[in-house]
This record gives sequence, C-alpha cells and structure tokens, in this order.
Amino acid sequence: MRILGIETSCDETGVAVYDSEQGLLGHRLYSQIKLHSEYGGVVPELASRDHVRKLLPLIEDVLTGTDSKDAIDGVAFTSGPGLIGALLVGACVGRSLAMAWNCPAIGVHHMEGHLLAPLLEDNPPEFPFVALLVSGGHTQLVAVKGIGQYEMLGESLDDAAGEAFDKAAKMLDLDYPGGPNLAKLAEQGDVTRFKFPRPMTDRPGLDFSFSGLKTFTLNTVAEHSLASGLPDDQTCADIAAAFQEAVVDTLVIKCRRALQQTGLKRLIIAGGVSANSRLREKLQQALAKIQSEVFYARHEFCTDNGAMIAFAGCQRLLVGQQDDVVIDVKPRWPLQTLSAV
Repeated sequence: MRILGIETSCDETGVAVYDSEQGLLGHRLYSQIKLHSEYGGVVPELASRDHVRKLLPLIEDVLTGTDSKDAIDGVAFTSGPGLIGALLVGACVGRSLAMAWNCPAIGVHHMEGHLLAPLLEDNPPEFPFVALLVSGGHTQLVAVKGIGQYEMLGESLDDAAGEAFDKAAKMLDLDYPGGPNLAKLAEQGDVTRFKFPRPMTDRPGLDFSFSGLKTFTLNTVAEHSLASGLPDDQTCADIAAAFQEAVVDTLVIKCRRALQQTGLKRLIIAGGVSANSRLREKLQQALAKIQSEVFYARHEFCTDNGAMIAFAGCQRLLVGQQDDVVIDVKPRWPLQTLSAV
C-alpha cells in the first residue's frame, strides 16, 4: 500500500510517500522559520497562507520523484492537534486528492506521528515501550503497548519543555527558533556556575512543570544584567547551559522513573526537543545503568515532517480504518482517545 502523507500542523510543510513493502520512498520539507523570525514566533495566519503556497508544489515534487503519480493507494494528513488554519490547509488538500483518486483518506494525530517516527529507522523498537514526547506545546510520558494503545503516565501541568526553551531564549534575546539557538549558546557556557532547580523531581509522580524554572531563569538574567539590559556574553552562555541542564536532568529523571514504574526496558523519545544532543547524551548514560535502551528518530524526523504522517496513516489504512467524506480537524485532541490498530 502506497500512502501520500501531508503535515501542516504549524510552521512546516511536510510531504512524503511511504510504501508498506518498500518503506519510505521520498519526502520533502519546507520550513517557515525565515517567515516567522521577524515576529519572534509563529503567526498563525501567515503560517496558513504559506502552507497554501507551498503544499501543492511539494506534493507534485514528491510524487514525481517517487514515480507515484498513478500509484497512490491512500492519503494521510495531520488533522490535529495544531493551528486550526494550518490544519485545514492539509486536510482540505488531502481529502480532495483522495476523492479525485478514489482512494481512502485518514486524519492522523500529530503526536502519534511523532511517537511512531522511530519505527521508520533500520533498528526500530519493539512494543511495548515508554515514549517521551517533547514537541512544541507537549511534554508527555506514555506507556505504549501497540499502535493506538496508549496510557498517559505523566504530562506537563503548565509550560512544555519546548515552550520553556523558547521563552528562556527570548529572555536572552536569542533569535527565533529559540530552542536550538539556546542549545547552541549552552555549548559555550559553564554548566557549574549556576544551579537551577529540577522541578517536581523531589516528589513521586511523572508529571512535569517548567513554569517555575522559567521564572528562576528570568530572575537570574535580571540579577546579572548590565546597563545594556542583558548580562555579559559569557554569563548569558552560562545561564543557557544551566537552564538546559536543568531541563535535561528533569526529563532524564522522569524517564528513568517511568521505566522503573512500568517495568519496561525500552524508551523512545520523539519531537523537536529529542534532537537536543545533551539530552541524548545524558539519557544514554542514565539508561545504560538500568540495562535499558533508548531509541530516536533521525534528526530530520524529530521536527514536524510528512514521513511520520505517511507511516502512521499507513498503519491505520492497512487495517481498514479510514475517515468519512468530511473535513474534520481537531486543534485539541487527547492522544489516549485514539483507537487501537
């Protein structure tokens, strides 16, 4: 079964073709970073308009490059969660193509796409496993028995890890996208100079909270600011390093706790923050001590992409699941409400 996947949930337009027998045949991604950098964050209306401009040319390019123009058996598109205008672009195009080609279509949960992205690799994890999802406004720990069999173990009670990275970056006057730029600055910092809190690690449970850490960062920046309004360059780097270390340690502690609580030995980590090299390094070290494995998607599939949507959609279409002839997007959509495959 050959599936066209479309991702337009936020500020990246992703298209891919996945074949159930041959694997991923091709994918393309267009990022709107330059468009939104002027505003320091995503402007929803601009994002939607840019998806309209870029989506059809990307689809044409991928279909031509994979020799799939007359070979598509189904269409998968992100139907939530995400920005409603951006979601509608992908859903309208995907649903329309499926009708024109007389093939089934299915709306894919964005976070399920991320969760299943490591299964695209040559050495995919076997079920069951624990998944740490750290993408955009989501930080979640999920016990995964199979596709659609998800138990929420813990999630952020306020700011997600990615949001905290972006907000801390703004405090240090870093360009958009803030998270990757903060991580880059942290490489130049002294991680021992400042001691930031590891929120909610001194109590039982698997929930997260990063709002207090954000406030601690703001106070530290203010305390060391010069007349120009910011601390000196080295202090900014040291603050970035301390902040990153606090977030990473918090995620690692919770992941280790989740594995011990469930008795599982495999962890997958997915979403934009999963590309953070310091997080990967410390997870590898921590899990080796408890004889557990950690799996990732390749870096290009950590952020939003069409490949993960094509793959996730293919798994559901293969068992006969498909959507009615309607366009239904869900800006908010709990992961645990999905049906099992």
